[in-house]
Amino acid sequence: MKIADVRAKAFAMPLHDPAYPRPPYKFYNREFFVINYRTDPEVLRELVPEPLEVIGDTVSYEFIRMPDSTGFGDYTETGQVIPVRFKTPSGEVQEGGYVHAMYLDDNAPIAGGRELWGFPKKLASPKFRHEQETLVGTLHYGSVLCVTATMGYKHKELDLSTFSAAMAKPAFMIKIIPHVDGTPRICELVRYYMEDVTLKGAWSGPAALQLFEHAMCDVARLPVREVISASHYIADLTLGLGEVIYDYLAPNTNNI
Repeated sequence: MKIADVRAKAFAMPLHDPAYPRPPYKFYNREFFVINYRTDPEVLRELVPEPLEVIGDTVSYEFIRMPDSTGFGDYTETGQVIPVRFKTPSGEVQEGGYVHAMYLDDNAPIAGGRELWGFPKKLASPKFRHEQETLVGTLHYGSVLCVTATMGYKHKELDLSTFSAAMAKPAFMIKIIPHVDGTPRICELVRYYMEDVTLKGAWSGPAALQLFEHAMCDVARLPVREVISASHYIADLTLGLGEVIYDYLAPNTNNI
């Protein structure tokens, strides 16, 4: 294979059999189960990296079912998103979510999510199911139960405009790619948006959330102090590609 051929073909690993296809990725009937809760604000400030700033003392714990996603197939994901703000070089203040932790059960979106955007994805066994009148979410890391979440099924229909505004906000994460000597070669703050969103329904209900300590699955580092609200909604969307907004390794590091 010629050098020019390597450059033309190289968009993902392995070179001859990539773990995922080229983007964009579309999701149909993506189902969200989100519990918003209060936690320890000191821990939030320890975990959220500058130049992001923590907003308040809340966390969103999410379960997401992806039954039909182009390139990635059928899988389930769960994790924590922290409300933050970011000040752009022009002085605009953006509010969004810092993606702190993600656990899922499918290799292609783990590889693609980490390599393209920098999603903090790890392999685990999340489950999101309907049990009679209850939505149930669980996360096992290996054989160990780390999360149990429950919510009453469709107790109250919600205004879709509220969710449209929330889903229009950006999400942020840290993308880290190591050098061959083990030092970081890429360390960037990335921003992305969900695009082409079509909301199909949204509901609220009573909810409960339990997080259990685990050495390698640290969701309990952000303990549940109080459940504030819970929502269940379904949407079609496209996962927009990211953009680098801060380079931690640049000399005299400045916003991009």
